[in-house]
Amino acid sequence: MFKHVINAKYIKDYTIWLAFNDGAEGKVDLSEKLKNRKGVFEPLRKIDYFRNFKIEGDTLSWANGADLAPDSLYDLLQEQN
Repeated sequence: MFKHVINAKYIKDYTIWLAFNDGAEGKVDLSEKLKNRKGVFEPLRKIDYFRNFKIEGDTLSWANGADLAPDSLYDLLQEQN
């Protein structure tokens, strides 16, 4: 089964609550994932920009075209919870 983000809410700092299509849900801290990223991900290091994500397709995305693979988000959820 392909993982899809079906709901997401900003919590604080780089933490987002995520819900997936298989029922898995919980908080994910993305600070380490974004720490040294460059290019399209660089603006996400600013909290005001980071917190303005949307669900597009099956994952989180931002206005500048940045997105994170749903499988990667799912793996982080499993690791951190």
